[in-house]
Amino acid sequence: MSHKNVRPLLKAGLAAGLAMTMAAQAAPATAAPAQAGNVQKAMEELAGTPGVVGAVGGAYLDGKAVGQGSGGSRLLDGEGGQIPANARFRIWSQTKQMVATVVLQLVEEGRLGVDDKLGDLLPEVAEKDLVERADEITVRQMIRHTSGIPDWYAGKPKPDGSEGDDPAFDVFDFTTPYQPLDLVRWSRARPRTGEPGEKWTYSNTNYTLLGMIIERATGHDLGTELHDHLFGPLGMTKSYLMVAPPDGVVGPHGHGYYPDAEGRLRDVDRFNAGYTGGAGGVVSTARDVSVFQRAFNQGRLLPPELQRVLTDRLPGDSRLQGKRRSSCVDDFYIVGGLAPGSIALTFYSEDGRRQFAMSLTLSAKPSAVEFDAGKAVEAAFCPSKPS
Repeated sequence: MSHKNVRPLLKAGLAAGLAMTMAAQAAPATAAPAQAGNVQKAMEELAGTPGVVGAVGGAYLDGKAVGQGSGGSRLLDGEGGQIPANARFRIWSQTKQMVATVVLQLVEEGRLGVDDKLGDLLPEVAEKDLVERADEITVRQMIRHTSGIPDWYAGKPKPDGSEGDDPAFDVFDFTTPYQPLDLVRWSRARPRTGEPGEKWTYSNTNYTLLGMIIERATGHDLGTELHDHLFGPLGMTKSYLMVAPPDGVVGPHGHGYYPDAEGRLRDVDRFNAGYTGGAGGVVSTARDVSVFQRAFNQGRLLPPELQRVLTDRLPGDSRLQGKRRSSCVDDFYIVGGLAPGSIALTFYSEDGRRQFAMSLTLSAKPSAVEFDAGKAVEAAFCPSKPS
């Protein structure tokens, strides 16, 4: 769940992190949806990428499906049959946008304030010295990744001291019931990344804490609040929050793999739900993710002033990336996430009319997989070229 710069031009080589968002330059939304078969073909092409086991995705226009598809197989080496086109998958850091939306809805209800201090909302993190300067850090800063709180997920250091690709924890520990405070405690040993409110620096710890704040403010668990505020009202019937091991993805779905220290590929389908929570624990589908993104971008979930708390970009925010010229998808944005075993992406137009959500399950480290996700979006929404 580490965050690093995304390669530009909508080409997702993805030495990225669990909450990357890439903005393209706006252009007139003139594209017409292509035939549904193009989505299926795009998924098959993505599944043929080295390091990809399977791909599943769906395109939507004005809330209606214009194509769904899947490619590759559920399991490694062509085993397990085809992934259902409507299969569930982990959306990883796309969870953060949903958690932030619930936090801001609680602000709208008067149950929180965006400038409330972390130390007041969760006194234990200050009393136990789990977050440095907790009495200065605000809800707004955590939502916007400007708190300076270090990332509990940050990569295991390489021999030269640089951050590595492997998470700092045991990827293959599928059973230990970690609590959110355990993850926050891991981050305490790392140096702060800046003064509160000073600069944008991605940290999963922010959203681990925001999930805890939701639970403290409402008296309900985070999964219940996500359902009551978003999944239920929006009809996201296949979405839910993983909360603890041995939670997994419900129903037939693609499995992802990750190399161990000896380079052997191991199934990480049971990636420990205790690591994710508010930072990346939601399981969803292409259809459900598109429903959420459509409602969010059409302003149906938050008033404008609160939505801007989440959407305004700040200096140093590495999620803001280039543009793709000579393409009918110049006006698409992308939000996504990754962790051992898979990558999940949602492309969307700012007006909320078009979405393309997809998930890739992997047989390599995410940072080693290169693919052109923008090509799949073009297949769904760009006019077909004359033969």
